Amino acid sequence: MHALAHAILAPNPHNRQPWLIELVGSDGLRLLPDLSRMLPETDPPNRQITIGYGAFLEILEQAASVTGHALAIDTFPKGSNSEALDSRPIASVTFRSVRIASDPLASTILDRRTTRAPFDAGRAVPEELLDEMNAAIGGGAFFRWTSDKDRVAELTAINRKGWIAEVDNEATHSESAALTRIGAAEVNADPDGISLHGPLIETISATNMFTREAMKERGSFAEGQVRQFYLDVLDATATYGWLVSPGNTRDDQLRSGAQWVRLNQAATRAGIAFHPVSQVLQEFPAMAESLAEVHRQLGVDAPARIQGIFRLGYADFPEPSPRWPLASRMIET
Repeated sequence: MHALAHAILAPNPHNRQPWLIELVGSDGLRLLPDLSRMLPETDPPNRQITIGYGAFLEILEQAASVTGHALAIDTFPKGSNSEALDSRPIASVTFRSVRIASDPLASTILDRRTTRAPFDAGRAVPEELLDEMNAAIGGGAFFRWTSDKDRVAELTAINRKGWIAEVDNEATHSESAALTRIGAAEVNADPDGISLHGPLIETISATNMFTREAMKERGSFAEGQVRQFYLDVLDATATYGWLVSPGNTRDDQLRSGAQWVRLNQAATRAGIAFHPVSQVLQEFPAMAESLAEVHRQLGVDAPARIQGIFRLGYADFPEPSPRWPLASRMIET
């Protein structure tokens, strides 16, 4: 249970926490998808959700190493559907007691954060720290980055375009708005989705100017605030990184999830703020042009696939994202 209590802290899209866990015997478990927690509009093929499962399995393995356990992980033991996930298991996992050194990133599990805030736009991440992040995933060409001002400006422009495409699309914007928890009471009642809380949010939500319905209303104060906040965040970026996989199979997506969270943890260890900005990588029709454009811009040709784009920089780390209790994610079949 120690490892599972840490695994549920893994990053995942819209903080949906789309995992179900079934214990098997005394030393195993099955990781199953909670199909009620998919994102059919922003993530129609469940690519981002699958990346989240990869992060879950990686954190599970790291936490298990602390207690002297290695994991045997059989991914998609009953096969998978490339178009959309179904009820088949994501992975079967067996715990084995062995002499094993703790993963050096395990100590960062509780401290890892996603920092959705403006960064110090005049402070790029030093190359040596980016090299350390790359070393955390074994090096190679999976993780790439730039602090070149012209390239950063180009990436900011395409990311702005992707964000506007998501907000302007009725279906994707409505999906995100419906999953927004506004104020501490809502966050505590439903500790998933997109959490907005703090003194300012509490004040303006009390006036009914900032509600889920208001967020959906074009031209409203709430819709304008959401739109502009993210544009301002993108503009305050001095370094971008991106994660590339050699293909886009379900196993590629799981591996990318493991690399994603290790990059995030390595950034945390180095005091670097980490913010995924992957709207431009989504697969709904209105994003197709931008998706192709960012692959051209970054020189990534099929079958390779960009799985994540990250803002990297310096800002105060936020409080941890809320989570449902582990017991709520356990099932018996």
